[in-house]
Amino acid sequence: MDQPKKEQLPAQPLSVHELVREIREHLEYEFTSVWVTGEISNLRTPHSGHTYFTLKDADAQIPAVFFKNKKRYIRFEPEDGLEVLCKGIVTVYEVRGSMQLNIDYMEPVGLGALYLAFEQIKERLEKEGLFDPVHKKKLPLLPRRIGVITSPTGAAIQDILNIIHRRFAGVEILIAPVRVQGDSAAGEIVEALQSLNSRGDLDVIILSRGGGSIEDLWPFNEDAVARAIFASCIPVVSAVGHETDYTIADFVADFRAPTPSAAAELVVQNKADLVYRIQQLARRLQSQMGHSLERLRSNIEQFGRRLVTPAQRLGMLQQRLDDLGASLYEAGQRRVSASRDRLVRRQSDLRLLSPRHKLHRLRERHGMLHERLRRSSDKRVKGARDSIGALSSRLHALSPLNVLARGYSIVYRLPEREIIRDVKKLSVQDRVRIRFHRGEAEGTLDFIEEG
Repeated sequence: MDQPKKEQLPAQPLSVHELVREIREHLEYEFTSVWVTGEISNLRTPHSGHTYFTLKDADAQIPAVFFKNKKRYIRFEPEDGLEVLCKGIVTVYEVRGSMQLNIDYMEPVGLGALYLAFEQIKERLEKEGLFDPVHKKKLPLLPRRIGVITSPTGAAIQDILNIIHRRFAGVEILIAPVRVQGDSAAGEIVEALQSLNSRGDLDVIILSRGGGSIEDLWPFNEDAVARAIFASCIPVVSAVGHETDYTIADFVADFRAPTPSAAAELVVQNKADLVYRIQQLARRLQSQMGHSLERLRSNIEQFGRRLVTPAQRLGMLQQRLDDLGASLYEAGQRRVSASRDRLVRRQSDLRLLSPRHKLHRLRERHGMLHERLRRSSDKRVKGARDSIGALSSRLHALSPLNVLARGYSIVYRLPEREIIRDVKKLSVQDRVRIRFHRGEAEGTLDFIEEG
């Protein structure tokens, strides 16, 4: 049998760490930037902020990690079951010696990342109650001072100023200039809302900008902006984009206007319409006051006719006093009569409760019970006597002596004095004793005949 060839041992073998490191370097060199599509599963995000999950398809899977500093460049939140397109490098996590994908970029497959982020933010804030109508504040009828948060160079501010001045000149407008697109826009909008709320002299706030793409309008979808609107003590009107544009700010705000111009018309009433309405109300008030005065005058005249002189009033009072006196006398008579009737009833009750009366009734009851007891005793004695006579007759009829008197006798076998009922129990020469109705006889059997 051939001996196995002995392997040549290397001069310096690799440690496990060195082997894993070389594999990692080789993978990272070969797959420096790879695009992969797959479904997210087993997603978890610990306190570190890094996101760990498995990227899989129908035939295979690979662990993946999306570090916190890379995640800040995407708008949506990864979640289980989401089909995504990822860009990253293939490497090895040396502690476990397992291959993984370090992701640099991610976007949903078949759905825009910003649209997905919009839906995720909208769903989360709606569950928290930020859209609940119960939290919506009413707009003031005539605001004295209006805050406007918008770009100072955009067309929106000009439309708002022109419409407010045209509808109600003299209303004060405080402009809080902010960027309305870009990475810093959301922070400036939040600061502007907080600053205007801290003043304490504004009646309403308009948050506005013109139309644009979803990327341009994105600051108004930010979580921080939505929460700042919700926290505002002053009513907020959202007027972002065109009529078909919707942002998260529209859902959180107390009112949503389709355009900046519509927001100005919503917040400020038309002065001419108000003046006309006031004039109408003044005419209606004047007419109603005239009718009220006429009714009051008529009532005064009627009351004047109904007034009586002191003498007439005194006579009516005297008549009323006589009526009351008569009623009092009748009431007194009725009470006296009722008291008399009660006294008679009480006397009758007392007579019934008198010891002499009760003793008489008890004597009558005692006599009646004594008579009933005597009759009952006599009846029971007679019944017992009749029963004893019947039993005596039955006993006499069944007595053995009475049977012997009719010619019968009783045979005993001696010496045990056994009563013989069948001749088969006797033998010749047996000693027997015979009892008759009167007397007894003894003898020895000489002959037996069976019947």
